[in-house]
Amino acid sequence: MKRPTWDEYFMEMAELTAKRSTCSRRQVGAVIVRDNRAVATGYNGAPRGLAHCEEKGGCLRQKLNIPSGQRHELCRALHAEQNAIISAASMGNAIEDGTIYITHQPCVICAKMIVNAGIKRIVVREGYPDELAMEILDEAGLTVERLGEKGE
Repeated sequence: MKRPTWDEYFMEMAELTAKRSTCSRRQVGAVIVRDNRAVATGYNGAPRGLAHCEEKGGCLRQKLNIPSGQRHELCRALHAEQNAIISAASMGNAIEDGTIYITHQPCVICAKMIVNAGIKRIVVREGYPDELAMEILDEAGLTVERLGEKGE
């Protein structure tokens, strides 16, 4: 029997969570784990109860041809990492010293939130074009571990 490693297991949970995303540009999922237990999940999408981009006529950043990794303030969605951190807080789940599994490398905004949340480990499947995020995470003593594609 071939059991997935803990990293593979939780990354698959993040990938499943990403399928709930309403973003037309990139579907991202995140799972925050402590002591090998998932304590919160999140995916990128509009704030609770608000219309999604598709319901508002499409993605503004896409319409303005804004490159990936830039001008996050124009996006109406919260990122997966933000939603996972908010979810943990609203349910009273501690995430300090935890691990976050994300389908994509965090942006600079999410990197700062991860640092302040006290998360100690970041595991991603794919990269993201945001050098400042990597600089901030490096300065905070955090590394982004890239989990290989399935079968690697």
